[in-house]
Amino acid sequence: CLLNPSLTGGHCPLGSFPCDNGTVCLFQHLHCNGVQDCRDGADEDNCVNGIGWPILLHEGLLSSGRRTRKDQNNCTLDWYPDGCWCSGTAVRCQAQDLLSVPQALVNATELDLKKNRISSLMDDQFISNTGLEYLFLQENWIQAIANTAFSGLHKLQRLYLGSNSITDLQPCAFQDLHSLKWLLLDNNKITKILPSVFVGLKSLTFLHFLFPTPCRDLEGNQLRAMQGSNFRGCSEITVLVLNRNEIEWIEEGTFSSLKNLVELDLSFNRLKDLLPLSFRGLHALQQLNISHNPLLQIYTDEFDHVPHLHSLSLEGLEIPNIQNCMFEELINLSHIYFKRFQYCSFAPHVRSCKPNTDGISSFENLLASLVLRVFVWVVAFASCFGNLFVIFARSFIVNENTKHTMALKSLCCADCLMGLYLFFVGAFDLKFSGEYNKHAQAWKESPWCQLVGSLAMLSSAVSLLLLTYMTLERYLCIVFPFSQYGASKRQTRSTLATLWTLGFVLTVAPFSSKESFGNYYGRNGVCFPLHSDGAESQGARGYSTGIFLGLNLVAFVIIAFAYASMFYSIRSTAAGTAECRVFSMEVALVKRFFFIVFTNALCWIPISVVKLLSLMDVDIPGTVTSWVVIFISPINSTLNPILYTVTSSSFQEKLKQFLQQKRASLQETQGRSFALLSVQSRSSI
Repeated sequence: CLLNPSLTGGHCPLGSFPCDNGTVCLFQHLHCNGVQDCRDGADEDNCVNGIGWPILLHEGLLSSGRRTRKDQNNCTLDWYPDGCWCSGTAVRCQAQDLLSVPQALVNATELDLKKNRISSLMDDQFISNTGLEYLFLQENWIQAIANTAFSGLHKLQRLYLGSNSITDLQPCAFQDLHSLKWLLLDNNKITKILPSVFVGLKSLTFLHFLFPTPCRDLEGNQLRAMQGSNFRGCSEITVLVLNRNEIEWIEEGTFSSLKNLVELDLSFNRLKDLLPLSFRGLHALQQLNISHNPLLQIYTDEFDHVPHLHSLSLEGLEIPNIQNCMFEELINLSHIYFKRFQYCSFAPHVRSCKPNTDGISSFENLLASLVLRVFVWVVAFASCFGNLFVIFARSFIVNENTKHTMALKSLCCADCLMGLYLFFVGAFDLKFSGEYNKHAQAWKESPWCQLVGSLAMLSSAVSLLLLTYMTLERYLCIVFPFSQYGASKRQTRSTLATLWTLGFVLTVAPFSSKESFGNYYGRNGVCFPLHSDGAESQGARGYSTGIFLGLNLVAFVIIAFAYASMFYSIRSTAAGTAECRVFSMEVALVKRFFFIVFTNALCWIPISVVKLLSLMDVDIPGTVTSWVVIFISPINSTLNPILYTVTSSSFQEKLKQFLQQKRASLQETQGRSFALLSVQSRSSI
């Protein structure tokens, strides 16, 4: 993972960055991963993104807190309202049930009126408090603000109006606030912004529209469209936060007048299309956040007008047309955030790219967790060799050719495919070890991934169908022992062939239409189509739901009901028998039936729950999917040989007889050999 830069002309190759004072290069995925790989620890330096309004707000709040945490005896004001708190020239009247703004605070520079019951700001509301520099009005009941409410506040630098019920802003409402730098209007009910609202705000650098957390701006309102005229006269704005609104459309050139804008946050809106000219003129922009919008695509020249970006947030966005050229012009980019860690391979020149993993895979390995990388082989061996042993035992050790045995062998063949699937996953994990992200996209679109995923689907589908068939056959024989039902060997073979054919059809159906199913088996690194996400087509989502939720649930209900009925029937038949032997057989049967139903529930219920939660758009970590695939899904494949064969009394008896015969045969052979040796020794004497 360490490269010598002298081998590449003194510069680190694309996708790697210098450390150890430039003497070695380290690959992108090893930077900012929480592990010190360079001797000087440079790979873990400067990993925190220090750009953005959260840092700015935090520092602003800390400085405000330091100003007000002084001794109350230091108050320099002649008067302040009863119940309030004063320190120097700062007055705090939080949660005092005030209905109006206190007057005559002539020398006050800071006034905190949070959590009161003020419902409106009238004309000349602060005319007797013109020395104010900081004004906090959050969490009141303010609905209306008069045109001249802030008249005379020429020194005001920060105005907090968040968490009120403001629906609209009057033209020129802030025209006297020439020194205002911060304006926060977060968590109100503002639906539109008139062109003349911000007239007079010549010094404004931070404008924020946010959600109900302390100190944010135009966020959490209900803005639906943005136009260029909205920010006329606000050329000094450096931070504009418009997240958590309902913005659906942004006119081209809307922000072109904001020449000094350093940060723009448009996250959590309803933007479906964002034209490249939307960012025209933002040459000073360093941080852009357009995450968690229902964007249908990212244009290849989307970011050509923002060449000085340092941080780009694209979290929650599916980018099916992602290309390297989208980010090549962003030579100053140091932090980038995607929905999928595989996208990081398209921005190899960015030092810090998140996320590092999807919970299933990581930059280095197809299976991110060491536990998964080890146990994929353990479970694969247990599944394959357990089922092969049963097939061998049923064929050679226990000489049976009954209909039930035919079905059991068929079930073992289906379960073997799950073990084979896990062997493939483990093998490709070894193949891509240390450099998986290089091959991730190609791997998931490859025929190998489709084949591996098909094996898992075929195993799951056929095993499910066979277990249901075997349960129903046993149910009919036990609950209705005198019925005329009784399939011949030919009928059994035909039924088994039909079930395998049905399983095969269910497996290959997603290949029938690329438009409807997309890359059905290549949704993740393990090629198992369990988890649904927003980018999955409706056809694929409906199909996987029918398989993993519908078919699994129906089969489990049938099996649970059938075994409960069988147990009840056997118990009723033996009710009149008081023999201890009958009772012990009944107890053994109860245990066996319980474990059969329990293992089915252990396998199918988690799969159904995961599928159901994904349909409800619950964010399911990739670690859950990987553990379901490696540990839960193969439960039946691993335990079926034990439950259906090894634990059965008839199999144990016949296996015991077989071993006794072999032992007797061996002893007889040894006896003959000993006798022959004795004769030879006597003859030699």
